[in-house]
Amino acid sequence: METSHALNVNTFDTQIASNHKTNTLSSSQRKKEYLPFTVKIAQSEIDLSKAIQIRHSAYSRHVPEIAETLIEAERFDYDPGSVVLLAESKLDGSALGSMRIQTNRFEKLKLESSVKLPPWLEGQISAEAARLGVVGNRMGRIVKTIMFKAYYLYCIKEGIDWMVITARSPVDRDYESLLFKDVFPERGYIPMYHDANIPHRVMTLNVPSVEPSWHSANHALYSLFFETMHPDISLENNDDQSFSRIGKIVPTSSIELML
Repeated sequence: METSHALNVNTFDTQIASNHKTNTLSSSQRKKEYLPFTVKIAQSEIDLSKAIQIRHSAYSRHVPEIAETLIEAERFDYDPGSVVLLAESKLDGSALGSMRIQTNRFEKLKLESSVKLPPWLEGQISAEAARLGVVGNRMGRIVKTIMFKAYYLYCIKEGIDWMVITARSPVDRDYESLLFKDVFPERGYIPMYHDANIPHRVMTLNVPSVEPSWHSANHALYSLFFETMHPDISLENNDDQSFSRIGKIVPTSSIELML
């Protein structure tokens, strides 16, 4: 039997989406905004190597007990249900951020190796964002925000029901501000076996409810997400991509870890 919390997350959010007439503007009505960087799906060994470099450097600074396991690509980077996003500077092609998105269409989400998700998420198409890091300079905040928009747009494109993440403190506050909710509010921070047993909150957001709930809440990012087009976000994927085995990388500096 579902708990009252499960009913709240699973039923209330989806009812918001089904009962709400979308306020999203058409393509012709939205303003177009160009960024000083691009966001794309990594399609080559070079792309993936840049993503790994960001990932390793971020964890070296913030979670060193995990960093040494991230010198090379992880198995989930190659999962047929996964994509790795890469943000690159238009000025010099340098990597500014990265994120992996793994859907559960082919196998369970990586976080499920540490925690069993509740019954109300069973049978739902979910996508886990992980290994998100951005540069630590002033550009980092907008890169982080645009990476999340890319995560949301990818979920829309792929027909995903739920975004699911694990977040350690204080990163979890970022997700609270995005209206993510705890999957296990009664458990709080749960040690994640797959991430050195570091306690994380497991949080989720119903994809169809994002626009109506943000509109209702007059969310600060509503215009950026739903009234603005960003041509520099490209989520086209080459299904024939095949990454070669990535060698060890040399860490960079000034990386801010998000996930």
